[in-house]
Amino acid sequence: MHEKHHIIIPFPNPLPVEQAVQALKASLLEYTTVTADTPVEKPGTLAVFRQNIPALDPLKWLSAQSLFPRIFWMNRERDDMTAAIGAADTITHEEAASNEENFRRLGTAMAGKSPHARYFGGFRFNSSETGGPAWEAFPPLSFTLPLLQLSREGSLHTLTCNLWITAADGTKAAVHRAIKALDQLQSAPTQSDDELPSLLSVTHNPTRDGWINACETALNAFASGSMQKIMLARQTVLEFTEAFCPLLFLQNYPYPENTTYRFYFEPSPGQAFFSFTPERLYRRSGRSLVTEALAGTHSKKSEEQEDSYARDALLNSEKDIREHRFVRDMIYDELRPACSSVDMEEEVRVLQLNRLAHLYNLCRAELKEEFSNEPAVLSLMHPTPAVGGVPKKEAMRRIPDLESFSRGWYAAPAGWVSSNSAEFCVGIRSALVNGRTAYLYSGAGLVKGSDPAAEWDEVEQKIGDLMSITRQKA
Repeated sequence: MHEKHHIIIPFPNPLPVEQAVQALKASLLEYTTVTADTPVEKPGTLAVFRQNIPALDPLKWLSAQSLFPRIFWMNRERDDMTAAIGAADTITHEEAASNEENFRRLGTAMAGKSPHARYFGGFRFNSSETGGPAWEAFPPLSFTLPLLQLSREGSLHTLTCNLWITAADGTKAAVHRAIKALDQLQSAPTQSDDELPSLLSVTHNPTRDGWINACETALNAFASGSMQKIMLARQTVLEFTEAFCPLLFLQNYPYPENTTYRFYFEPSPGQAFFSFTPERLYRRSGRSLVTEALAGTHSKKSEEQEDSYARDALLNSEKDIREHRFVRDMIYDELRPACSSVDMEEEVRVLQLNRLAHLYNLCRAELKEEFSNEPAVLSLMHPTPAVGGVPKKEAMRRIPDLESFSRGWYAAPAGWVSSNSAEFCVGIRSALVNGRTAYLYSGAGLVKGSDPAAEWDEVEQKIGDLMSITRQKA
């Protein structure tokens, strides 16, 4: 049964933010009057109030707001950006379950939802594990339809209020919450030069010796033939002198033009997960799917060095080419049964970031009808060989034994979903903040012939951007 949905645009022309807020409030009150005698049917009614506004930096706007959760999303092309606060509706599951079960839960909850409703959130990398105390605010499945959001799609900027109206809640209660949130909105600061507090300590989990031992254990599994590739991760723990706003990491990111996704989810003050990831899991529109194989890493010796140094080193690295081939071939093989066509690029490309470069291939596919839904696609795509391994099930079985911490949302799907489309990134190059503690996560892909010491250095390079925000070197 499809929900009813209404889209209300108070004025066709852009309004300054202060006027846009007043226009939205007036429309909300009018909506209450018009629908006063209209019964709300199951599963509910979505009412979207949307007003165009002049250009405004969504991240600066978000930093001024005090309503939670606070959410930020920006795609890799930087033409789709949303800053959001509050919850009009949520989809969550707190208990341990398989990844496939939680993917099905999301699909069931989204069935029949309006295509105009984007839910933002993420999953646990391995939903069958407990997340550990640090991940308490981030359950295995958590998606939110924002109450208020500031968005930029292409050149269009909008301020939107989403109402999710159920028979149990009623229109008046939903409108009251929305108006209260609009009354709490703060103007975006003209500039933000706040810095993170000073660092007290930096520790690594595992230590360098522990890392080398774990890598050697994995390499022995390659020798026995039970695995061909595995990605091992490291947790770097930063202790600061005082608690801080996690959004400062995004505000002070030193490479705004970097070709990465930005994902930020702060369910309560001072607790946030965020990612600056170059890796797309997939983008789906109906039956059309875009994904990619991304693996292999090399860095420039300095930011001043030519990009060609890292590119040439990658393209001439037998180890990196082999690691990338595992990823590309596995993605292709897993997509074929679910798709009527799969077009995977043959020639490997290089994705260049500020210091790092990665090998990748773009893949476009047309899903079969029965696979054109999130549970099916997520089950196919997660975890990619770049963050799990080959074979997938064996790598997922071994990772908890080889890593001394919970991955939580690290390396898991993060992004947005609607009833007929979605875009998910892979939550790598990421961090979890709790009060004055930040846990940085990154990893390295191991294949036969990998050097554990060199892989440790690669992880150091990957967390370099996050460490630079703290004014420390990796």
